Amino acid sequence: MGLDQSVFNMEQLEFYGKINILKGGIVFSDCINTVSSTYAAEIQTKDFGCGLEGVLAKRQGCLFGILNGLDYSIWDPSVDAFIAKQYNIENLKDKYKNKEDLQKVAGLKVDSKIPLFGMVSRLAEQKGLDILSRAIDVICKLNLQLVILGLGDVRYHELLKNKSKKFTKKFNIYLKFDNTLAHKIYAGSDIFLMPSKYEPCGLGQMISLKYGTIPLVYKTGGLADTIDRTNGFIFDNYSSADLISTVKDAILLFKSKKKWQEKIKIGMESNFSWEESARQYIELYKRIIER
Repeated sequence: MGLDQSVFNMEQLEFYGKINILKGGIVFSDCINTVSSTYAAEIQTKDFGCGLEGVLAKRQGCLFGILNGLDYSIWDPSVDAFIAKQYNIENLKDKYKNKEDLQKVAGLKVDSKIPLFGMVSRLAEQKGLDILSRAIDVICKLNLQLVILGLGDVRYHELLKNKSKKFTKKFNIYLKFDNTLAHKIYAGSDIFLMPSKYEPCGLGQMISLKYGTIPLVYKTGGLADTIDRTNGFIFDNYSSADLISTVKDAILLFKSKKKWQEKIKIGMESNFSWEESARQYIELYKRIIER
């Protein structure tokens, strides 16, 4: 690497007898940035630091988190060409035409009074599939419908396929990548399921807010920075029991049309565009230059 041997030490490049280039980047850079402020704090802990938590903690004064942004020219129900009926915060009744469309596409009963949960995700433990797989039987016995789209670990493919055969009237899974169906799920669902074990930033919850689909998330990383109890449903303990309990809370609130509409509108009024993120990056880079 053309570097002096003196940098091969515990405080700089050495990592358990080998060279760790990421550690070197953290040690020698003027600034370290990740994609949410909560994740910036989490990576200083043993659970999320992957062995570099001590190095990051020493540099915490130079460690920042800035959320990723959304491209609203793509993710906006008022201009979305993939959905059955375009809509905005002023004509939310048209959102339910998308719910009807999704129910038909997924082979589920067309009924506006049944809460429809949607999930677009990589099917992996990181995305909460471990607790979801343990909770799926209980969840599918509740008064709801569930549509999942994604690819991932074969063990979850098999488990979820079997559960969709068991609960054919309530649950359908699509094991593929399908951009059109993803848009339909964001627009047609009532609740967007995102119980990730860890999520540095996450875009699914931001997209669902724009579409008036209320996110249900675990309190971690960027999910904790974007979702609270005013615009979504959030659980603090990573467990199947807490996931089930929060799903039940969502079903209960769904029965109150007025409260549900209020929650939808709070979410749709959120702004997670790149404009705000870019402003924060510019401020950060100016600070580095001045320093």
